[in-house]
Amino acid sequence: MKKVLLILTLCVGTVTCLGGKSENLAENQQAKRDVVEVLYFHGAQRCATCIAIERNAKELVESAYAEPLKSGKLVFRSVDISKEEALAEKYEVSWSSLILVDYDKNGKESVTNLTDFAFGNVRNAPDKFKKGLSERIIKMLNN
Repeated sequence: MKKVLLILTLCVGTVTCLGGKSENLAENQQAKRDVVEVLYFHGAQRCATCIAIERNAKELVESAYAEPLKSGKLVFRSVDISKEEALAEKYEVSWSSLILVDYDKNGKESVTNLTDFAFGNVRNAPDKFKKGLSERIIKMLNN
């Protein structure tokens, strides 16, 4: 009898926790309309290139896009993969990555993975990195 009660309690607890989690995900999805997110994913340990990607992307967003950033039309987030595993899984990220997400007016998202571009340019051609990132941000903001 104790085992049945314990199993029942665990099941109810699991369903309750999952219900709240999916509700929060649904709320987050509804809140994201006509927004562009610049997501820099990272682990606990980062190489010089990883640090440069975050620094340059954040610097570009804050300096060139202050108004959309202030109004909430553009968001920059540095995401620790170990702390936000669900978000990393959603975008199939397992190491340092640069992802742009464009939410249209209906909340539908369009994802652009700039990881290869970032790693290939940020240290040897930072101006090319910033220009390429900026072009993609502008295109998404204007959609």
